[in-house]
Amino acid sequence: MSAILQRFHQVANDALVKISAHCLPGAKIALVIYTPGKPEEDIILKDQGLDDNEVVSSLRRRGLSIDGDNAYKHDLCDAIVGALAMGAQNNNSPPPDHWGQRFWDIGREERAACEELVAALKLTRENLRACQATIHLCGGFDPAYVNDAQAAMKVADAALAKATR
Repeated sequence: MSAILQRFHQVANDALVKISAHCLPGAKIALVIYTPGKPEEDIILKDQGLDDNEVVSSLRRRGLSIDGDNAYKHDLCDAIVGALAMGAQNNNSPPPDHWGQRFWDIGREERAACEELVAALKLTRENLRACQATIHLCGGFDPAYVNDAQAAMKVADAALAKATR
């Protein structure tokens, strides 16, 4: 650490000690200094026992928006999307009691619901095909029904092809 940076840390620490003498009992102090676009220059000084989650909660209470753009939120959202995808694949379950389990479960449940719908659509499509075969063999049915049923089977085939890739 350079002498200038070391001196800065000492002065800032001394100032925080003086400020803390005037705070309510149990209050914690954090000092964050950042240079936009230069995260390598960030300086964070904080009390012993400071809870980082409480700092974020304090900032939220004072107007920090979830809509802001920052790397932490991008990483969090990427983790959520990953948990949803892993759940849908029934793969790589989070450790017990991990916060991502909730999203993994959602992915798993959505995939199970999709598989159930695919099975129902396959069954319905097969029954429609059997009806079409019977109509074709017996003759005498309204051609509009046959045409509509053929169109419905094409829609079902397209949906099944997309769902089972």
